[in-house]
Amino acid sequence: MQRQSSFKNSTGGALYLVPTPIGNLDDMTFRAIDVLNQADLIAAEDTRNTQKLLNHFEIETKQISFHEHNTQQRIPELIARMQQGETIAQVSDAGMPSISDPGHELVNAAIAADIPVVPLPGANAATTALIASGLAPQPFMFYGFLPRKAGQQQQVLNELKNEMQTIIFYESPHRLGKTLAAMQEVLGDRQAVLARELTKKFEEFIRGSLSELTTYANEDARGEYVVLVAGKTPDALPDLSSDDDLKQAVADAVAAGNKPNDAIKMIAKQHNIKKQTVYNAYHEIN
Repeated sequence: MQRQSSFKNSTGGALYLVPTPIGNLDDMTFRAIDVLNQADLIAAEDTRNTQKLLNHFEIETKQISFHEHNTQQRIPELIARMQQGETIAQVSDAGMPSISDPGHELVNAAIAADIPVVPLPGANAATTALIASGLAPQPFMFYGFLPRKAGQQQQVLNELKNEMQTIIFYESPHRLGKTLAAMQEVLGDRQAVLARELTKKFEEFIRGSLSELTTYANEDARGEYVVLVAGKTPDALPDLSSDDDLKQAVADAVAAGNKPNDAIKMIAKQHNIKKQTVYNAYHEIN
């Protein structure tokens, strides 16, 4: 077990994870600006892109590139600098570091080196799209970008097809049509939402079935997209009105590979029945 306080360690070094706006620069937080100003170094996914942000807020902190192609080279260097007492602020091009962007490996390395990791709250495209989508906001699953190869993409969709929560993906405009068509083929013609240009002047939500959205995507896809897909509709559950019905349902779940106690919990939750009632029926306790 490891406990971490979100304060600098004895050497003074720390890693700050700083979200940046996904479009509208007014979404930058005061705290994020302060951290970027006070950091010894900013590790940026694209230093050219981040420099525009720094110029806008008159931040003069030096940058170093940190992206998917130089991760292994940079991590030892950044860890060494933090161990020497420096504060590193890590940013991606837009939104949250580590969420479909670089950062996760650096976080793990910092944790392993007992360097405090301090996350800042801020802009995130997935949850921003979710709350305005009209689909069930919770529970939800964030997946991000699907594999590009058709076979791997289909395999992932098959693994997700029985999920009952809203599923959130990211996709580029030139792959959007093919991805939506693959989703329809594997998941069925579910309700879905496309969100583009979030927080910008031309922010847009396109809502409809996957087949309708595929037609749109093949005709008019522009910009980066958040794709939100409704979860699987649960099949009609059998009526378990008698103790015999409950006992058989648990027995079937056990036969499928569940432990008895897990099966009892599952049946109780699925049918909104007290766990003790199911337990008593299964063990024939009157």
